[in-house]
Amino acid sequence: MVGLIRIIMIFLPQKQIIWGWTVLILFLQSIFPAHASSVLYLQELIRQLGIKQHDFVNLEAGKVVSFNIAENNDKELAVGAIIYVPALPTEIIEYVKNKNMASVDADVISQHAIPAHAEPETFKGINFEGEQNEAVKFLAAKPGNLFNLSTQELQALQVISPTQIHLASQIYNKILWHRFHAYLNNGLKGIATYDRGAGKEADPGEELLTATKNDKKLAHHFPDLYTVWLNYPAPLPPGANEQFFLVNRQVEGRPTAVLMHRVILNLASGGIILSRQFYVGHSYNSSQLSIECLPYRNGSLLISMSRTFTDQVTGFGSSLKRVVGRGQKHRKMVGYLRNLSDNLKKSGSLNCLDYHSKC
Repeated sequence: MVGLIRIIMIFLPQKQIIWGWTVLILFLQSIFPAHASSVLYLQELIRQLGIKQHDFVNLEAGKVVSFNIAENNDKELAVGAIIYVPALPTEIIEYVKNKNMASVDADVISQHAIPAHAEPETFKGINFEGEQNEAVKFLAAKPGNLFNLSTQELQALQVISPTQIHLASQIYNKILWHRFHAYLNNGLKGIATYDRGAGKEADPGEELLTATKNDKKLAHHFPDLYTVWLNYPAPLPPGANEQFFLVNRQVEGRPTAVLMHRVILNLASGGIILSRQFYVGHSYNSSQLSIECLPYRNGSLLISMSRTFTDQVTGFGSSLKRVVGRGQKHRKMVGYLRNLSDNLKKSGSLNCLDYHSKC
């Protein structure tokens, strides 16, 4: 198969590259079972994502292929990547449902599901036990970048003495509880801003709205899900389910709380995983991830797109900061996709009929 791809690369005139890849995809789909509707979609992916000839060779070899995503905000870092995994979309979706993406993220310390009827005690998994220095800084927090807190949240801390360390976890759990229910009831409009001081704010709700509006692939191929994602809370389309998570992640050497909303849509033609971090404790403002699972050969193409917003890449030297930050995000995404592929192999989900699988 790699030989066929290289023949196309060498002998096909440049003007006929798209036609050549169409022929290749039709050939692949004729000899490997896959949902018929994915053929046209694969053709469109070539055009939309800018997949080059050599990218197919790398995919065939099991490598992660990157593609560019336009950024629409000076705080935004956007990266995209594709990997071929010899496991069916339904198997990948089920694995993520059961194991969660925390299983492929080395920075996750813990992750717990949040029920809709959550109380402040639900968030006690986030605490300052063993982190006395963090607790003291939290109780003494001021507007700025050390913690992502609203003006109202900072004002509530001012009545607590920094010496009352035993209250830090309880107060933070209540903040997380309020933020969770504000999003659950009002969606992006319910997300409180972060007070950066000097009259400046970071607006994660507006950032995530920007990220969603610029997800043209989601809007075009999953219009019903796109409408829900944009206007949440709203009824999910058939075949979709949602879940909320409280995540404790290690970020820049510090533990941080993350409130995450995940929606999974599983269809006969493939599936998509949407993940939205609508509150982050520090270091970055918000993040949104989509992973589409598309039938391809005896397995799936995983097309991953991530948009993260952070104030750390603005100001003096912003161009260099963005290059460095984007590089860090890309390495993490490549790691996620490789870990997911490895974990699927360990779980026995990989299709051993695929000659590239090393089952």
